[in-house]
Amino acid sequence: MTASMAQAASPLLDVRGLVKHFVIGGGFLGKPKATVRAVDGIDFSLNAGETLGLVGESGCGKSTAGKTILRLLAPTSGTIHLRGADISGLSKAEMRPYRRDMQVIFQDPYSSLNPRMNAGEIVGEPMLNYGLATASERRGKVAELFQRVGLRADSMVKYPHEFSGGQRQRLGIARALALQPGLIICDEPVSALDVSVQAQIINLLIDLQQSFGLSYLFIAHDLAVVQHISQRVAVMYLGKIVELAPTGELFANPLHPYTEALLAAVPAANPKERRTRALLTGDVPSPISPPPGCRFHTRCPHAEARCKLEEPALKQTAAGHSVACHLR
Repeated sequence: MTASMAQAASPLLDVRGLVKHFVIGGGFLGKPKATVRAVDGIDFSLNAGETLGLVGESGCGKSTAGKTILRLLAPTSGTIHLRGADISGLSKAEMRPYRRDMQVIFQDPYSSLNPRMNAGEIVGEPMLNYGLATASERRGKVAELFQRVGLRADSMVKYPHEFSGGQRQRLGIARALALQPGLIICDEPVSALDVSVQAQIINLLIDLQQSFGLSYLFIAHDLAVVQHISQRVAVMYLGKIVELAPTGELFANPLHPYTEALLAAVPAANPKERRTRALLTGDVPSPISPPPGCRFHTRCPHAEARCKLEEPALKQTAAGHSVACHLR
């Protein structure tokens, strides 16, 4: 295999052993220090033009994982490779060239927009920061981006408060596209929107992906949305990935008890359909002191003695389908 062929075959994003811990306490009241294990060793890759859904309950670490991959947070350990380059330990100055290729769409389309800037300035600011175009060229490019995301070009002079929630999120998408990135991390991009608007935004993201060859890491808790947009899905629980599979395979044949419970909680499209609910008992353990062994054993209806002592590795059970469970 030639070097060019090897490079083409390598993933756009490759994450290995990623850990992000937060030390809390030790303040003026003399509280003892504790460590929040938000992300505690995850591995996955993302190919060019692919969407990987990252799902789990609130507090499982999925948004922290996204921010760490973007280097908005410094990783505690592990590696992050973007197009083969290790960006894990780069300084802010060293990260600058790579940030053009990594953009983000935030959950709240209002708080992520500067209220003192008009819409055209917001979308054009990334180009200004990187000196990519003159003022007149920026206006033309911004107008094109507005039309591409379904906004009128004459709305460039409006301010964020003059747009609806869905329109604000379209602004956020246009801003993410301004630098022509290869990777966009979508952090709950539709959870704050009405259901009808959610469908419009998801369809827009799919259309943009096909047009520009974008790769998405799509972070969400709504599995119905994830099923519609993702080619593969990774399920997180308490800082760990417990299952990773192609979307169709995961929804048809979930292997981890936690995945089964998440899927059982998705409302059925047919109100006459009856499902056997895999109800979970107990609360999610604290990420400060996760349980030994399998982290899900405290809520798992199938847990055995081994599950309480040995942490299961994420192992492949079928083509492209991996699960971290002693019973599989």
